[in-house]
Order: sequence, then C-alpha cells, then structure tokens
Amino acid sequence: MRKQWMVAGAFLLAASAQGLQAQNALQPVATGGAPVVLTLKRAVELSLQNSKDIKLAKIQMRIADETASVTNSEFRPNLYAGSGAGYTYGLPETPGGRPPSVFNLTYTQSILNGPLRGLAKEQQEQARAQRIQLEDTRNGVMVQVASAYLELVKVRHSLELLRKEKESAQKIVEVTQERQGEGFELPVEVTKAQLTRAQVTQRILQLEGRQDELEVYLRSELGLAAEQLLDVTAEDLPGAAEQEGANLIAMAAVNNPSIAFAESDVKAKEFRLVGERHGYWPTLDLVSVYSVLAKFNFNNYTNLVNNFRYNNLNAGVSVQVPLFSSKTRAKVALAEADLDAAKINLAGKRNQVSAEVRQKSRRVQQADAGKEVSRLELQLAQQNVAVLQAQFGEGKTNLRDVERARLDENEKWMMFLDAAFQRQQAQLELLRTAGQLDKVLE
Repeated sequence: MRKQWMVAGAFLLAASAQGLQAQNALQPVATGGAPVVLTLKRAVELSLQNSKDIKLAKIQMRIADETASVTNSEFRPNLYAGSGAGYTYGLPETPGGRPPSVFNLTYTQSILNGPLRGLAKEQQEQARAQRIQLEDTRNGVMVQVASAYLELVKVRHSLELLRKEKESAQKIVEVTQERQGEGFELPVEVTKAQLTRAQVTQRILQLEGRQDELEVYLRSELGLAAEQLLDVTAEDLPGAAEQEGANLIAMAAVNNPSIAFAESDVKAKEFRLVGERHGYWPTLDLVSVYSVLAKFNFNNYTNLVNNFRYNNLNAGVSVQVPLFSSKTRAKVALAEADLDAAKINLAGKRNQVSAEVRQKSRRVQQADAGKEVSRLELQLAQQNVAVLQAQFGEGKTNLRDVERARLDENEKWMMFLDAAFQRQQAQLELLRTAGQLDKVLE
C-alpha cells in the first residue's frame, strides 16, 4: 500500500511541476483563429479611437460650438435676398410694414447689444466646458477599459489556478473514497471532499461567465469583431500613483475635470451677468434695405406714383435707448443668483476633490498593505507545500495532506491576485481624481 502511495505521489509531483511552469502563461481559453495580442496601453489606445461614449461627447462639444456661433453671428454681417407676389387692396404693404417689392436685399448687423454679447460669451465658455467634459469622458473610458483589461488578466490566471485546484480536489476525493473503502475514513470525509470539488467547479463556472462578460465589453470598446480572440498579458500600471498627498491635491486643483468644469461655469455666469447689466445701455444695429418695386402696386395713389422710384435704398443705424425696463432688472437679479450658486458649487467641488484625493490616497496605501499581506500568505503556503512534499518523499505524510496544501496554495494565489487587482483599481481612481490618468495610460 505504501508503494502505491509513493508512486502516486511521484506522478502528482511531476504534474504539479509542469503546472507551475504554465502558471504565468495567460492564454485565451477560446480556440480557433489568431488572437489579437493586447497590452494595457494598446487596449486604451484602441478604446480612445472607438469608444461610442467619446464619439457622443465629441458631437455634444460640436453642438455647443455651433450654438455659440449661432448667437455670435448676430454681430457679423447678415445679408438676405427676397421676393414675393400677392394681392393688394388699399395701401400696399407687407406684414412687416414695408411696401411689396419684386426684389429686395436686407443687411443687418448688431454692433452694441450688451445682453446678446453676454449670452454669446456665456455660450462660448459653455463650449469650452464641453471640451472639459470630453476630457472627463475620455478619462472615464480609460479607467473602465484599463480596469476591464486588468480584471481579465486576473480572471484568466484565477481560472488556471482553479483548474489545477479541481484536479487536486478530484485526487483528494479519490484518495478519501479509497481510504473509506479500506475502513480508514468516515463517509463524512468523502462528502467534505466532494463538496470542496463541487465548490471549485462552481467558482470555475462563475469566473468563466465573468471572463465572457469582460471579453464582450473589451471587444465592443476596442472596435473588434464579436468573436475575436484576445491575448492579454499580466502587467502593472506604468508610473507611480503613490505620491505625497499634498502634491496630488495640488495637481487635482489644476487638472481635475470636475473643478475645471465648475470654474468654467463660474466664468460663463460672470459673462452673462455683465451682459445683463449692459441691458441698461443703448443698443445699436446697422440696417440697410435695397428693394425693387413694381409701379402697378401704386397706380391708385397719385402722390406715390408721382414720386415713384423703381430702385429704393435705405441705410443707417437703429438705436434703442432703454428708459425703464423691468425685464432687464429681473434678468440681472437672475444672473446674480446663478453666479452665486456657481461660486458655491465651485467651492464645494474643490473641497470634495481634496477630500477624495486624501481618501483614495489612503485607499491605495491600504490596498498596498493588503497586497503585501497576501504575498506573504502565499509565500508561507508555498513554503508549507515544499515542506509537505519533502515529508511525503520521506514517507512522513500522506498524499491527501499534500493536495490539501496545494489547495491552500491556490487559494492564497487567488487572494494575492485579488489584492493586486484591488490595488490597481485604487491607483486608477486616484490618478483620475488627481488629473494624472492621461500621463500614465497614454
């Protein structure tokens, strides 16, 4: 019986040695077709080119630019041509009060209009804010894609460990059943071994489902075909996120998109308030109308016919002086309230970002400490396996204890992978808050 144990142990030791050599090879589980070889930076680069969220943000930025251009066009030359025909009874005139013309040209241009100028500047600042929003969207896409990439690496590595764990669990079931048949184990020990094997199988199925979700998401974000295989490699985030808290807070004050967006909102509201206050000032517009009239429209009007001209030109300026305007006063009050709200929001954003940087910096430190604990636990489990292997070779322990130690080692491996992934996620969030994400991933 002891010889059988030693032969089985030698076979398992050889199989485990081969498994350890393949432990770091993270190959896709799907077969068929050449996989796309991705690195973290390459995945982020493809996502920035193909993300639908970024494309939508660019369209919204273009809409904001065009909206500002529409308002600003009132201060540029505007020339219109027109013509028309209709029935006239009584004094000939159009709905606008002008005489009907065969052909006309109208020129308009606003020169002085405080409220309109303020609105135009507000919309220009809002267009700039959309560029900030685009940058924030890009950062969000980078975080999501980088996190999905790193999680896919972790999931595939975990699946390899679980498949090895399933083999060990199966060996434990077989050995326990054999020992039960020989009268050395109770049925409850067989049930425990079978439960462990079933739990490992369940975790494999769960991780395979998560792997499929991550692959589908990455293919969509990276613009790849629906069935394209992905080959990802284990890597850590480039650069360092563990800087001094004061440095990160200072960088966040300059580079954080939410602060920049709030600052832009304050500027926009200031432009609007200045414009509304200029509503108490006169407005000045350039106007010019050239028209070609038809004489038969004026045949019944002697004085008009005697002084009739086919070609008529009117040019000059239109000035309006506000004497009393309740509407202007109300708009000024509204603009002042909007500006006060924007300033309070900006102060709140600065305090919020400062607190988030401190909190996420501590989270990175805690995740780093958790990773170190997991690393030491893994090292201890590996040393325990080595000791048991040596004892097994000397006949001082049994195969089941060795396989249980391997199960524990695999569990510690997965805990270490989880801790490393949690640290990477904490780094990504900290870098995004500090406005340093593009410097690391691009």
